[in-house]
Amino acid sequence: MAEKFDEATQKELQKFLQEEQKRERVQQTVQSLTSACWDKCITGSVSTRFARGEEKCLVNCVGRFLDTSLHMVNRLEANRQAHSSL
Repeated sequence: MAEKFDEATQKELQKFLQEEQKRERVQQTVQSLTSACWDKCITGSVSTRFARGEEKCLVNCVGRFLDTSLHMVNRLEANRQAHSSL
């Protein structure tokens, strides 16, 4: 079906699809993070306030996750640059 579009439209469509895939990956990551940190940190019943220590646990959990993700992205980028310079 994409063959019916001119080259500019095909490129625009491809860019749109790539952006949507990026959004989906971000949503999946946020969902995974939320689930993992919630399961780890929320020990009591759900109420209008977090129990003692739960908020700190959540902040630490999210922080570690973001630090790890940033480290992985930087490492992958360094590897990509090292391989592209060969």
